[in-house]
Amino acid sequence: MDMEELMAQANALQEKVSAAQEKLGQMHIKGIAEGGACIVDLSGKYDLFGLTIREEALSRGAAGVAALVMAAYNDAKKKVDETIDAVMGDATAGMPIPE
Repeated sequence: MDMEELMAQANALQEKVSAAQEKLGQMHIKGIAEGGACIVDLSGKYDLFGLTIREEALSRGAAGVAALVMAAYNDAKKKVDETIDAVMGDATAGMPIPE
């Protein structure tokens, strides 16, 4: 493989990865705790778009609400991690990546 071909592949990979990152930044991925008592809305880059806590969840006190938020966040983070793997995997499919 000559240097020109290698540079063309690197540029193509960079464009695909940039497009994938842009796509991730615009995604809304929701994490849900206890059937919707708390919902965390993250982007595919872990930016927080929103947090919803149902009124009845507030009766649990600060510690209970904090636990709900953490559970919803952890659910959203897991989904974001899986989404990143899928989107970036699609972007780099077939491209030789050095180890």
